[in-house]
Amino acid sequence: MVTRIALTGLAAAASAVSLTLTGHGGPAAPLEWGGGPLTVDSLPRVTYVAHRGGAREVPENSMSGLTAAYRRGTAQVLDFDTRLLRDGTPVVLHDATLDRTTHRSGAVSALGPREWRGVRLRPRASLPGSWRPERPPTVAEVLDRLGGRIVLMLEAKDPRGLDRLAALIRARGLTRSVLVNTNDPEVARRVHRLGLLSQLWRSARQLRTDRPERWRPYVDVLDVDVKARDVDLLRAVRSGVPRVWAHTVVTPGQRDRALALGCNGIITDAPGRLARHPVRPIGTVSRALGR
Repeated sequence: MVTRIALTGLAAAASAVSLTLTGHGGPAAPLEWGGGPLTVDSLPRVTYVAHRGGAREVPENSMSGLTAAYRRGTAQVLDFDTRLLRDGTPVVLHDATLDRTTHRSGAVSALGPREWRGVRLRPRASLPGSWRPERPPTVAEVLDRLGGRIVLMLEAKDPRGLDRLAALIRARGLTRSVLVNTNDPEVARRVHRLGLLSQLWRSARQLRTDRPERWRPYVDVLDVDVKARDVDLLRAVRSGVPRVWAHTVVTPGQRDRALALGCNGIITDAPGRLARHPVRPIGTVSRALGR
């Protein structure tokens, strides 16, 4: 059964976000969480996503980092990446190899479940606070810990695991609570056909020639590169896809530009930093952009 939301706890977390998430000049209203279980339909008008848990503030793709991001309340969606072990078990890691973020090396796909339990993440020394090495979680563990308590966004780095991911999501009643992200429009179409929420990310280079209106029938979130040209972001916003979220935002200026151009979501490595900086009025940003 999907975990129901503790509204009072989330309201307390929302108060820490202050007016940043609403962009208004007065006290912030509670975040629009709805009555639970938490689904994408409960998200506020402007949504904040903690990319890899907020990789400039917590150890990326770690259970402790994702849990900390949830408790801080500065984002309404938690993002993480998925890979497959040798037996097809979906696990949480960005890279195809262990080298960059763990104490080991080699391909993730070469490991079995028992070997995975021996892997330890290596937190970056530049992160604020104190973090211990820990085992990277499996996808099932993240879904069990946080599913239904907050919207989750997972990137399917290996599309061969889609059926397994779909089974995990369905078994927990989370088909409206988990977005499945990919860079491939055909994979996004397959995600939709599996009855899941599809998210399609595109780079600045891809957006130059994309025709995003073609994806409207099967893409729930269009995830656009904040470094793209204004004209390309505007074309995405006007595509008819209901949610257009900008990635990967690290500064208030980048956020304000994306919102001024019509994006209704911000995917960020630094949700805490953005929460400390109120959104500039759209007219101010438009003048700064020369419009």
